Amino acid sequence: MLVTFKTAVHANILMFGGDALTMLKIMGQSGTIPGAILAEDVPVALACLTGAMEAQRASRPVQEKDADESAVSLLKRGLPLIELFTSAARARKNVMWE
Repeated sequence: MLVTFKTAVHANILMFGGDALTMLKIMGQSGTIPGAILAEDVPVALACLTGAMEAQRASRPVQEKDADESAVSLLKRGLPLIELFTSAARARKNVMWE
């Protein structure tokens, strides 16, 4: 399953279903697809998402040169979504996903 995050002021973000559900849970959402966050709730969801990313960044051990570089971390997966939510928060727009 693929999930598309949309807002009026940013390009759509497409994520695999499992990753999207993880991001939704981090933001305090039920994980229901389709769904939406109203404009007034976007800053709270953004704060939850950025807080989780910062916590992971702080707890992540220094990687060695032999580490598997093909693995994509939650940090990297979340960056496009943070950009979308930041744009939506600035413009006071809703965010939807389907």
